[in-house]
Amino acid sequence: MNNNNIAVGLDIGTTKIVAIVGQRNEHGKLVILGMGRAKSLGVHRGVVNNITQTIDSIKKAISEAEKAANYKITDVTVGIAGQHIRSLQHSDYISRPNFEDVIDDRDIENLKDQVHKLVMLPGEEIIHVLPQDYKVDSQSEIIEPRGFHGSRLEANFHVVVGQISLIRNIARCVKEAGLNLVGITLEPLASSDAVLSQEEKEAGVALIDIGGGTTDIAVFKDNIIRHTAVIPFGGNVITDDIKSGCSIIERQAEILKVKHGSAWPSENKEIEVISIPGLHGREPKEITVKKLSQIIHARVEEIISLAYIELKNYGCEEQKKKLIAGIVMTGGGSKLKHLRQLTEYTTGMDVRIGFCNEHLASGQPEELASPEYATAIGLLMTGLNNLDLKKNKFKQEQKNIQPNENTSESLEEKKISNSTINNNIEKKLKEEKKKKKSIFAAFQEKFIKYINDTE
Repeated sequence: MNNNNIAVGLDIGTTKIVAIVGQRNEHGKLVILGMGRAKSLGVHRGVVNNITQTIDSIKKAISEAEKAANYKITDVTVGIAGQHIRSLQHSDYISRPNFEDVIDDRDIENLKDQVHKLVMLPGEEIIHVLPQDYKVDSQSEIIEPRGFHGSRLEANFHVVVGQISLIRNIARCVKEAGLNLVGITLEPLASSDAVLSQEEKEAGVALIDIGGGTTDIAVFKDNIIRHTAVIPFGGNVITDDIKSGCSIIERQAEILKVKHGSAWPSENKEIEVISIPGLHGREPKEITVKKLSQIIHARVEEIISLAYIELKNYGCEEQKKKLIAGIVMTGGGSKLKHLRQLTEYTTGMDVRIGFCNEHLASGQPEELASPEYATAIGLLMTGLNNLDLKKNKFKQEQKNIQPNENTSESLEEKKISNSTINNNIEKKLKEEKKKKKSIFAAFQEKFIKYINDTE
C-alpha cells in the first residue's frame, strides 16, 4: 500500500460525520480502504453550533476509519455547505492596454481577481468565482478566450458567497481534531463528481442532494456549473414533522420514516396500521401507514417545490437552458420510497436516484454506493485529484529542470554557455508556474490560505 496515493474525504453533515479512506486502482476506480461514521452532535443545518461536540464526533469518525484502514490519517478534504451559502450572477470586464497581445492566464486571473473585490454583505466573503462564458470585444459566447486578440475581456460569472466566520468554525474543528485541512470544496460539487456523468453535465442536469439539515442544488449545462443553491430543509425536518404529528420521540420517528415512510400517500391503504411501543410501560400507539405518508408528503412536496423554484431561477424552462438529463437526486433523503415518482410529477422532468457505483472498484461493500455517502465519496475523489495535480506538477518541474539529450546536443552545437542553459531552465520553470490551475485547485489554495491567515 503506497501511502502517497491515499486520500481522505471528511463529510461533516447535520446527522452524521463520515470519514472515507481510499485510493485508485490501476483502472482509475476507487478502492475504499476504510470508513468511519459518527453521529453528528454539534452541527445544525450544515452549520457548526457546538465546537466541542463537533470535534468529538470528528475524532470518533476518524478513529474508526483509521482502524478499518490500518492507516494514520493526517490530511483530509472537507466539504462546506449550510444555509448561509448563497449564489449570484455577475458580469465584469477588464481593458487590455495592448490588443495585439493574445489573451493569456494573467488576463483571466486579473478579471477573476476583480470579481473577488466585490463588496458583499457584512461578514460575507466570496468563496467561489466560476466563469460561465467570455466576450472579447464584440465577439460573445466564448468558452475558451486564451489566444484571442482584443482590447476588452468580459465574462459572466457564477459567484458563491458564504459567511466566512461559519466556514472558519469548520476549519477550526478539523484542526482541533488534530488534522490538516488540505482541500475544501462545496458539498454539492463533491456530490456531483460522485454521481453525475460527463454526458449528463454536458446535456444539462440538476443535482438535488437531500441531506439531514439542508438540501443542496447544483445545475450543470455544457459541462459548466451554472447555478447553486441551498434550501434550509432536509430529512431532519421530515422526522420532526412525524415526531409532532404522531406525538412520539425522535428515534421512533426516524425509524418510522426509514422503514415505513413514503412520499406518495395514495400508494398506501387505510387498513395498514403500524404499532409504536409506548414509553416506559405505557400503552402502544397506532398510526396508519397512509397518515404517516401524508405527513411526509406535505414536507417533501415543499422541499421539491422550493428546489424547482431554484431551477426556474436558473432558467430551466428556456429552450437554451433546458436540462435534457433532468434531475438526479442523492443524499440520505433520496432513499425515501416513491420520492422519484413525486419529483417527476411535481417538476415534469426525468428523475433518477444517484448512486456512486460507477466510480467504485468491483468488490467494494454495496453500502458505500448508497446515496447517503455521495458527498463523502466525492470529497475522497477531490482529495485524490489534488494529489494527482501535485504529482504532475512535480514531474513537470523535474522534466524542465533536466534538459534532454537532444536539447543538450543542440545547445552544444550552438555553443551556448552553461549560464544560458540555466537561464532557459529558470525561464521554463517560471512559465510553468504561470500555467492556469484548475478553478477548483486555485479556489482551494486561496481559500485555505485565507482561513489560516485569519485564525
